[in-house]
Amino acid sequence: MQIQESGEMYLETVYVLSQKMKNVRSIDVCDYMGFSKPSVSRAMSILKSAEYINVDPSGYLTLTESGLEIAERTYERHKVLTEVFTRLGVNGETAELDACRIEHCISAETFEAIKAHLEKMK
Repeated sequence: MQIQESGEMYLETVYVLSQKMKNVRSIDVCDYMGFSKPSVSRAMSILKSAEYINVDPSGYLTLTESGLEIAERTYERHKVLTEVFTRLGVNGETAELDACRIEHCISAETFEAIKAHLEKMK
């Protein structure tokens, strides 16, 4: 099943939040992303149905193995692209925004080439 860009963004958010806090709930995703409760609730329902997340009886969100794989891949792309753009002289805020857009559509081949080039630069 192909996941949409918005799904990747939600999974990445759950991943990032889970690195910062013990338990993640939908309201935390709302606060982090600035989205409404109904929008996040619908997205979490879709991600749960697709078996990318689990929701326990207390409402805590955890990523499934497949959800974690997508979240980690998306987050890695975000971090690497942000670093490349800032090294090129782009201001941090713009670099973050551009990385967030590009991370969802860049091919694996192109991303791996960028990542390898960045490693050579270090």
